[in-house]
Amino acid sequence: MQSPHPPHPFHPPHPGTTPGGSDHGLVARLRDPDGDHHAVAPLLARHWRATYDYAAICLTGRGSSAAMVATAAFRQVLRRPTGGALRPQLLVAAREVVREWAGDETACAVLPELGRPAGGRGLRAVTSVTPPRRHIAERAFQELPGTFQCLLWHAEVEAEPMTVPAGLLAIDADTATGALRQAREQFRAGCVRAHRELAPTGECRFYNRLLDTPVRRGGALLSDVRLHPRGCSHCRYAAEQLGHFDGGLEVLLAETVLGWGARRYLDSRPARALRRASCRAPYETRPDPLRRYRTALAVGAGLTALALLATVLAAKGWADDRAVPGPGADGGTHSTGSARPGVTGGPPPAVSAAPAPDPRT
Repeated sequence: MQSPHPPHPFHPPHPGTTPGGSDHGLVARLRDPDGDHHAVAPLLARHWRATYDYAAICLTGRGSSAAMVATAAFRQVLRRPTGGALRPQLLVAAREVVREWAGDETACAVLPELGRPAGGRGLRAVTSVTPPRRHIAERAFQELPGTFQCLLWHAEVEAEPMTVPAGLLAIDADTATGALRQAREQFRAGCVRAHRELAPTGECRFYNRLLDTPVRRGGALLSDVRLHPRGCSHCRYAAEQLGHFDGGLEVLLAETVLGWGARRYLDSRPARALRRASCRAPYETRPDPLRRYRTALAVGAGLTALALLATVLAAKGWADDRAVPGPGADGGTHSTGSARPGVTGGPPPAVSAAPAPDPRT
């Protein structure tokens, strides 16, 4: 059955004049053998704080250990050919670094945080980080163009003003606003399509559009449509995910991409904290949220300097990696493994020797 509301065709946004260039352009410069490794600095300035925060959530501890994980995540993502939005990739890489290191005895001896049940040990124990009730949205998000992924993540999850994702894409804010509407529509259409393609039975495929169309029009599901999901988890999960498009899309996205610690990550976002503070009663006595945000940015700048040192040192060997492939190299595919602390080839000693300041202060 064809959708009565087909997704709008994707039109790439027109380039803007944002200083620093897009994330995509900076990463391309960094991966170019003859490129400018100074592109690391703006990428760190944009994404270090969030990567560090999520690394701390996965470790259930801040400081130098979280800085080591964040640095390993940057090194891993920036040296492999990937597509999609950069921020979600860095966060997922940080989670997987913690998960991998938690299975290494040497790494656990160096970083005791990896053995915490709510951290590395717990991550290591789960068979799938993405919960089954988010598999449909996971497939739909992965199929989105990187531009749409970026807009959805920064506007919905990070709760940042439109100028932020516009800057990451090097487009103007008005163009980004229009593209965000397309992104939401295409993401929703992708969820409907994923429900149909992953449907375990013909009956599930029959109910495909009946799960989405009434909700889209602001009404309730028909009685017989409500009956089927009671005994079918696939359709029940689909209806629940589609319901987030009318409120709570940030939760759906965070749980889909991150899984582990998604709610804690949402609560940690500075722009989201500012929004909550602005909604409080005007007579409440509270610290100036703008001042606190600037303080957090200053601390983030210090962390960025630490990561810059570690990542640039690691970047110095990228050209050598390309020039002299190791055993089993396949002519362009880099290993996705991360260097472990205490093992040859791990993060530079400067990271572990100089504990990072706590962003909460």
